[in-house]
Amino acid sequence: MIKRFLYSQKVAPYVFVLPFILIFLIFWVYPLGSSLSMSFQKVTLGQDAQWVGFDNYTKLMGDKTFFKAVANSAIYMVLTLVILIPFPMLFAVLINSKLMWAREFFKSSFFFPALTSVVVAGTIFRLMFGEMEGSMINSILGLFGIEPMKFLKGQVTGYIALVALATWRWTGVNMLYFLSGLKNIPDDYYEAASIDGASRFQKFTKITMPLLKPTSIYVLTISIYAGLAMFIESMMLWNGNNSPKNIGLTIVGYLYRQGIEKNNLGYAAAVGIVLLAITMIINLTQLAFSGMFKKED
Repeated sequence: MIKRFLYSQKVAPYVFVLPFILIFLIFWVYPLGSSLSMSFQKVTLGQDAQWVGFDNYTKLMGDKTFFKAVANSAIYMVLTLVILIPFPMLFAVLINSKLMWAREFFKSSFFFPALTSVVVAGTIFRLMFGEMEGSMINSILGLFGIEPMKFLKGQVTGYIALVALATWRWTGVNMLYFLSGLKNIPDDYYEAASIDGASRFQKFTKITMPLLKPTSIYVLTISIYAGLAMFIESMMLWNGNNSPKNIGLTIVGYLYRQGIEKNNLGYAAAVGIVLLAITMIINLTQLAFSGMFKKED
C-alpha cells in the first residue's frame, strides 16, 4: 500500500514540490506573518508584548530619519540600476563576440569580486576612500593637482563610494546573467541580418536587446530588491551604522537601528513591512509595464 502510494503518478508531483512548499511556509510565510503581527505591537526583549494598533505606522509616517533612510536607499537603487544593467549588458555582448580573445579570462576577472566577502570589500573601499595620508583615491586625485576629499563625510561623495563598491562587486554577476541570455539567441538571426546588410549597432538594437528582454527584466527585478535591501555595504563603508548626518543610512540600516540597537522590535517590524510594500509596489509596477503579466497569443 505504501509502495503503491509512493510510486503513484498522481502523488509524485506533490512529493517533488513538497520541500519547496515547506521551506516557503517555514522561512517566508511564517516570518512574514510574525513580522506583520509584531508591527502592530510594542515588543521589547524581556517584556510582554503590548498591542498598539497602528501606532507604529503612525509614528513612522512622521519619522524624518526614516524618510531620510528611504531617500538614501531609493537614490542608491536608481544609481545602481543606471550602471549595473546597461554596462554588464555591453560587456556581455563584447565577451560573447567572436572577435573577443581571452574570453574565459575576462569572464573570471569580472566575476571574481562577487566571491569576495562584502565585509572585506567594504573595509578595502573604506580605506581606499578614506582621509588617511596615502589613501588610494586621494593619492590619484593628487596626481592631477586636486586637493584631498573627505569622501565618506559628504552626501554626494558618499554615494560615489557606495556605487563604486556595488559596481565592483556586481558587474560580473549581472554580466553572466546577460551572457546566459545571449546563449539562447540563435546565430541564424545575426547571419540573416548580416546578409540584409545590417550594421553591428542595428543587430544590437533590433535583435540582441529585444531577445534579451526576459533577462533584462530579471536583472532589473533583483537589482531593485538588492538596491532597497542594501545594508552591509553601508555599514562596512562607514565602519558602523552611524554615518555622519545619516548620509549612509538605509532602510534596512534603520530597521537594524530600531530593532537591534534600540530594542524596539515592534517599530522595526513596521519598518520591514513598509520596505516589503515599497519593493513589491515598484517591482510589480515595472513588471506590469514590461508586459510580463500579459497572456501570450
